[in-house]
Amino acid sequence: MILLGKGAPLTAPGFTSVCTQLGVGAAEVWALAFTEADYPYSGFWADRRPQILYEQHIFSRLTNGIYDKQAPDISNPKQGNYGASGDNQYIRLRKAMDLNVDAAVQSASWGIGQVLGENYEAVGASSPEDFVSKMLASEDQQLLAAANEILSHKTVSVSGFLATHDWPNFAYYYNGSNYAASGYDKHLSSWYAKFSTGALPDIRVRAAQIYLMYLGYNPNVIDGIWGPRTASAVSAFQKDMGDPVTGQIDDPTLQQLINANA
Repeated sequence: MILLGKGAPLTAPGFTSVCTQLGVGAAEVWALAFTEADYPYSGFWADRRPQILYEQHIFSRLTNGIYDKQAPDISNPKQGNYGASGDNQYIRLRKAMDLNVDAAVQSASWGIGQVLGENYEAVGASSPEDFVSKMLASEDQQLLAAANEILSHKTVSVSGFLATHDWPNFAYYYNGSNYAASGYDKHLSSWYAKFSTGALPDIRVRAAQIYLMYLGYNPNVIDGIWGPRTASAVSAFQKDMGDPVTGQIDDPTLQQLINANA
């Protein structure tokens, strides 16, 4: 299974659709995304692979512990042993895939909403492989999967907890019963406070930042906020393309970025 796809950035229609489905505002959805995604807060790394977190205890459970003695570093009934983010997570995932592909991809959480692969049916995928293909395709698909997971709870309104800013209850159902150990609810509250009282990420700027990141121009953080690092990255790209150096994301520059990433 190839774990590299298009990696398309979040779009305004995709983001707005999720807000509508959940019955919440932009600040709530951004708070969730920034809580879930590691720095630089994109659903993808610079090499277009989705952000993932491999869960050894999920793999152990899904495979009935048959690999626990053979590969205790990636199959273990105890939660933990995460290690560094980025490449390390894919090394662990690949080791698990060598043993059982379907169980492995279900044992990782994926993308901007860190949706666990085990929940593939609940989020609208027909199979683990179909789920992964969606996670590889775009942040729109990643965020939609997060929304579908939230809405999959039929006996309690998890989206209602998000809408009313009941962070502990939302954290319990979305992140798990151990949410307090990482301060998950407090992270949500902090990000929401930031976005509800300050500038919201600009989808267009954020998309440009992701395209620049893919091409090796470092905009620093994928936050959708126009700043000197993003302007510098845009200027460097324009210069390399032989275009007028404006340092601005005008329509021609954005199209150049899209074309360069095609």
